Amino acid sequence: MALRDSIEKYLDAGYPMFYINTYEEAKTEDILKKAADRRRVAVWSVAGGYSVYDTKNDEYIVPPSRGDNYGLQNILNVMLADANELKRLIFIIKDAHIALENEQIKAALKEAAIKINGGLDSCVVLISPVTKIPVELEKYITILESDYLGFEEIKGIVKRFINDNKIGPVSNALLDEISVALKGLSEYEINNFLALACADDGELTKKDLRLIFDQKKQMIMKSGTLEMIALKECIDDIGGLENLKEWLKKKSKIVKNINEAEKFGVDMPKGVLIAGIPGCGKSLCAKATAHLFEIPLLRLDIGKLMGKYLGESEANMRKAIGLAEAISPCVLWVDELEKAFAGIGGDGHEVTARLFGSFLTWMQEKTNPVFVVATANDITKLPPELLRKGRFDEIFYVGLPKINERKKIFEIHISKRRKQDLKNINLNQLAEKTNGYSGADIEGVVKEAVESAFASDKSSLTNEDILDAISHTNSLSVIMKDSIEKMRKEYENKKLKNASA
Repeated sequence: MALRDSIEKYLDAGYPMFYINTYEEAKTEDILKKAADRRRVAVWSVAGGYSVYDTKNDEYIVPPSRGDNYGLQNILNVMLADANELKRLIFIIKDAHIALENEQIKAALKEAAIKINGGLDSCVVLISPVTKIPVELEKYITILESDYLGFEEIKGIVKRFINDNKIGPVSNALLDEISVALKGLSEYEINNFLALACADDGELTKKDLRLIFDQKKQMIMKSGTLEMIALKECIDDIGGLENLKEWLKKKSKIVKNINEAEKFGVDMPKGVLIAGIPGCGKSLCAKATAHLFEIPLLRLDIGKLMGKYLGESEANMRKAIGLAEAISPCVLWVDELEKAFAGIGGDGHEVTARLFGSFLTWMQEKTNPVFVVATANDITKLPPELLRKGRFDEIFYVGLPKINERKKIFEIHISKRRKQDLKNINLNQLAEKTNGYSGADIEGVVKEAVESAFASDKSSLTNEDILDAISHTNSLSVIMKDSIEKMRKEYENKKLKNASA
């Protein structure tokens, strides 16, 4: 539901207080004025003080002083003393996170909410770039989400910028491409980007798309809830896991041609859960998926969502999901899923349980092209609700690499470092000698062998160098023998699809 529709609905229902988490104060204020429907509008901010909106002249005016100053506490006291001051009023409080640090203001807002509930057809709107809801106001506040701009809105902003600044002709195809790339940015950020893009040559060209990627990376970094991962690894960097790779290639065709796929009747892909032995390529698969799909990779760290204020963690989850949807199509990588939602159902985990519920609901109902890649080392620690049909398109089990996969992994890592020496390496022998080794073990062996050869002033990497490194390496199957056997049996019992052929 659009923000204006939500505001009008809750105003008509008599809700006393809204909290809108946004940086775009001017845009939100404009929406509130349009939704006012003959209600009066007043605004307070730390910098600007108190003013009342004059509908006739479309401007804010500062009314004659009623006291010593126009601090928020003073304004609220006046409103509480005379019900007519609150009647049919939308009172917008900017910088709400600062105002709510004052105990007297919190108490006054609670009293105002109680009076509004008495039938004043009014509302207090708290606007802030961060969500901080005091426990005293929890029952009176309704959190509303600020909308991300849609494709047509973004296209309109770009067109206006082109016309206002007399930019050279931009083809419809490039206009569409730029508008799609700008998804997730605010109007302020879009105009800043367009000005930056035109600063060097006065034109908008395809090369400016790189600037958009950098702008989005900045936005994601500043959000504090998501991380944009650079795409270096590709599907060919994965040794083995042929079943998973073939499955991802099929999904890639759908994601790259989503409009045609939907017309054909194909459902929007939800994502994949990749579970199994540590160090066997799960994280690599997440990175390679985004590279294969040719879309951004965002990493969600559930731990970073946790906040100290009531409702802050849930607001951060909504913000992260909203940002991913706004930037879509993209891959959303949730690493070590079992740690993120550990302890669901136990005492003292109410916040984690609420976050888990929000994530589950979104996974079940999402329609935006956000492809979730979740990775987990121990599926036995995952809540069973996550494994039900409809959450993920498929769940794959990644075990220790087989002999042919170990051979391929050796080939990949030797080629990255000493491709010229590969012809002198007996890959079959190395694969046979590393039964029970993980992909990470094999990479460590190759790195150690190359380092040792260099330190010994050798001109090339030899088979003996690698065999010597193998002899000094304890494999994962030795270090985690009992845990691996337990996990293997669990995955077999659940009849999960094996990632390897």
